[in-house]
Amino acid sequence: MKAKIIVMPKRTVLDPQGKTVLHALDSMGFKGIREVRVGTVMEIELEGGSKAELQKKIDEACHKLLSNPVIEEYTFEIV
Repeated sequence: MKAKIIVMPKRTVLDPQGKTVLHALDSMGFKGIREVRVGTVMEIELEGGSKAELQKKIDEACHKLLSNPVIEEYTFEIV
């Protein structure tokens, strides 16, 4: 099984990378884009355990290491 994890800055947190990309897109002629948020996507290969056990492990890993819960939020799916 694999876990696909998406970590993004919270909406209430300034995203300077997103602002820079938005400005660059606008200056290149890509009009009509209101907002850009830049985050991280991770894929982790998993072995053993039930889907529920793996979800618990990934949730704990995201909360403790793979994201900063103060300024980021995460979602994941196990496939």
